[in-house]
Amino acid sequence: MSPLSPSGTFQSIVSLYDNTTRLTDFSPQMSTASPMTPKHTSVTPPQDKSDCPKADDQLLNENVKVGLLFASKATVQLITNPFIGPLTNRIGYQIPMFAGFCIMFVSTIMFAFSSSYTLLFLARSLQGVGSSCSSVAGMGMLASVYSDDEERGNAIGIALGGLAMGVLVGPPFGSIMYEFVGKTAPFLILAVLAVLDGALQLFVLQPSKVEPETQKGTSLITLMKDPYILIAAGSICFANMAIAMLEPALPIWMMETMCPRKWQLGVAFVPASISYLIGTNIFAVLAHKMGRWLCSLIGMVLVGVSILCVPLAKDIYGLIVPNFGVGFAIGMVDSSMMPIMGYLVDLRHVSVYGSVYAIADVAFCMGFAFGPSAGGAIARSIGFPWLMTIIGVVDILFAPLCFFLRNPPANEEKMAILMDSNCSMKTRSYSTQGSSYQMDDDFDPESPE
Repeated sequence: MSPLSPSGTFQSIVSLYDNTTRLTDFSPQMSTASPMTPKHTSVTPPQDKSDCPKADDQLLNENVKVGLLFASKATVQLITNPFIGPLTNRIGYQIPMFAGFCIMFVSTIMFAFSSSYTLLFLARSLQGVGSSCSSVAGMGMLASVYSDDEERGNAIGIALGGLAMGVLVGPPFGSIMYEFVGKTAPFLILAVLAVLDGALQLFVLQPSKVEPETQKGTSLITLMKDPYILIAAGSICFANMAIAMLEPALPIWMMETMCPRKWQLGVAFVPASISYLIGTNIFAVLAHKMGRWLCSLIGMVLVGVSILCVPLAKDIYGLIVPNFGVGFAIGMVDSSMMPIMGYLVDLRHVSVYGSVYAIADVAFCMGFAFGPSAGGAIARSIGFPWLMTIIGVVDILFAPLCFFLRNPPANEEKMAILMDSNCSMKTRSYSTQGSSYQMDDDFDPESPE
C-alpha cells in the first residue's frame, strides 16, 4: 500500500435484496459494514400497461387537439351538406351515395398510413365529405321509397341501427387492435369492408344512372325558415352534442382520475352504443304509437339527466349506467326526429327529401362539430364535470320545445300539391284520378301525430 493511501479503503455495495446501499471498510486489520442511506439507487418496479398520467398541462392540451381532430370531420360535413341536398334532387340518390363510398375508402387508407397530426386531420376532414354524400343521399332515398309514415319510421330506425352497430363496434375494436396489433391494422380491415360495401352498391343501386326528382323540391332556405323543422333539427343537434362532447373528453378525464388500461378507454363507450342500438330499434316502432314529439321530449330529458351523472363515476364500472342512459336517450330522439323531418316536408312543403335531410344532417354535424371543439376547450378551462353540467342543463331546457311538434299545422297550399305528388302521410293514401283524390275514411286533417 502506498504511504499516501489511507489505512483503509471504502467500497459501496448495492443489495438487490432490499435495495439498500452499504459502505464497506476494507482495512488490513478488519472489515466493517455499515448501512448507508441510499441516494437514488432503488430499482424501479416494473410498470404494467396502465396509463395513469397526472392532470398536467400536456394532458390538458390533448383535450383541445383531440377535440379539433374529432370536430374536423363534422365541420367539413356541415359545410358540404347544403350542396349535397340540392344535388340529390337533380341527379338522384345513387351517384352521391357511391361517391361517398369512394371518398370514405380513400380517407380510411390515409388513416392507416398517416404518421403526423396534419395527415390525420386531413384524413378526418376528407371523411366528412364522404359522410355527407352517404348520409344525406341515404336518408333521402329511404324517405322517398317509404312514403308511408310508419314504414318510413321503421326503415329509418333500421338505418340508424346500422349507425349504432358502427358506433358499437368501433371504439372497442379500435382500442383493442391498437394495443395488441397496432394502428394500421384496424383501418386496413375497415378498408376491406368498405370495398364490400361499394360492390354491394354497384350491384343493387347501379349508381351510373341519373334519376332526378320528378318535381322541384322546396328550397333549402325556405325549409330552414320553418320553425317546426328548426325544432326537430335542434333536438337532433343538442342530443348528439352530448355524446360528441363526451367522446374526446371522457377518455382524458378517465386517464386523470381512473388510471385505465388503453383498451378500457374504448370499451367505456360500449354501454352507450348498445343502448343506442336498442333505443333506435324499439322506438322506431313505438314512437309512431306514443307520439314522436313525446318520445323526443322524454329522450331529451333523459339525455340531460344521464350526462349530469357521468362525472359522479369513480371507476369504469360507474360509467356503465350513465353511458347506457345517454345512448338509449339519443336513440329515442334520433328515431323520432328523423321520420318527423320527412313528415313535416310531406305536411308543409313539396315531398322532395334531399334538402330536408341535408338540414337534419347539418344539425347532427353541428353537434359533432361544436361539441368536441368547444368541449375540449371548456374541459381544459373549467373541468370535465362542469362541461357535463352545461350540456346536461341545455338538453333539459330544450326538451319542452318538442311539445310544439305534437300537432304541426299543414300548409294551406299543401292539398293542391298532394293532388299532383301522389304521396302519403302517416297511414293515409292519396291517388291521382283526374281532378280528384281519395283518402281513408278516418282522415282528420287536425289529428295529432
